[in-house]
Amino acid sequence: MVDQKTHQQAELASDATVCARCGAVAEGAPPTWICSVENGERRYFCDRCARDNIRAIEGRLDSSWW
Repeated sequence: MVDQKTHQQAELASDATVCARCGAVAEGAPPTWICSVENGERRYFCDRCARDNIRAIEGRLDSSWW
């Protein structure tokens, strides 16, 4: 097992998190935001964008669809 942080985890720990949909910015990694992996890339979505698109998220549709 490897305990090293990935590049994205290291960036997230030291910087703000930006919503991939609306561009909202938050300090660190807000516990109420959603993280989605699409095409091998992590994307973070704020509370509002997640609520507005929860059915598509639960259906595992990529954010480009919604």
